[in-house]
Amino acid sequence: MNKTTWTALCLAAALSLTGATRVRAGTNDKWISTKATLSLLTSDGFSVKGANVDTRDGNVVIHGIVSSEADKERAEATVRKIDGVKSVRNLLQVVPGNQKEQVKFEDSVTKDRVEAELKADRTLHNVKVASVNNGVVLLKGKVHDLSTELRAAQTAYKVPGVQRVATEIEVEVPED
Repeated sequence: MNKTTWTALCLAAALSLTGATRVRAGTNDKWISTKATLSLLTSDGFSVKGANVDTRDGNVVIHGIVSSEADKERAEATVRKIDGVKSVRNLLQVVPGNQKEQVKFEDSVTKDRVEAELKADRTLHNVKVASVNNGVVLLKGKVHDLSTELRAAQTAYKVPGVQRVATEIEVEVPED
């Protein structure tokens, strides 16, 4: 094998490894964003309205609304605990609860609305509302991936009257 052929093979191998790393990093970033958003929506002790997470190379930016500076710090700490997170830029806005329009809904009405929204999405047919207590919705069921669990939590969270979402959804790993 001549020197030119050897150099070309080495260069091709290096480029393919770089591409594989890029694909893996992109997949990891998507997983981090999904896991972080799900954690922000379902964590106990604080609530993030409109939770949105962007991740690039393990560097996370979080957006949304919290009701106190302490909740903002708790949200950031929650995201920092996720595997693969290198840094967190916290752009959460603090809007005290007394400045937001608060509408109290009956838990039974909230449950019916959440169930209707879940039923409207065919991919969420295995997710059910186990209970609603003071606006805290507990979801149960089985889904095939973390993204579907996130979609279920986001769907529930958008319903008027929902203060927080807790999830006991199981993510099934399909058999090969």
